[in-house]
Amino acid sequence: MAEKKKILVVDDDLDTLDIVKIKLEGAGFKVITSADGVDAISKINSDNPDLVILDVMLPKVNGFKIARLIKFDERLRHIPLFLFTARTQKSDIDLGNSVGADEYITKPFDPEDLLAKVNSHLSKIK
Repeated sequence: MAEKKKILVVDDDLDTLDIVKIKLEGAGFKVITSADGVDAISKINSDNPDLVILDVMLPKVNGFKIARLIKFDERLRHIPLFLFTARTQKSDIDLGNSVGADEYITKPFDPEDLLAKVNSHLSKIK
């Protein structure tokens, strides 16, 4: 049996974290969670996730900075990165694109749509 794909979900809202975790685990993924930017960076480096879902407004280090760290690091840049945020202004979306986000998902979100995007990106990974 193939090893489960690992997804790191980073959000300081624990209810959102639980909803996303339950949805993804129900679809057969291994889910790692984090509630702040510093912990997220540590888990990206130690757990080698297959995909990262990253809130923008986080304590300690914001999601835009973490996205830059991932996308400008030769070892990590291949990881699909979803920015996950309540920030819907065009300037925020443009910033998300400029830091290399593969998806920009706004809250409130549709769990089925999120799962479809996760499956789409992970299906491209061997």
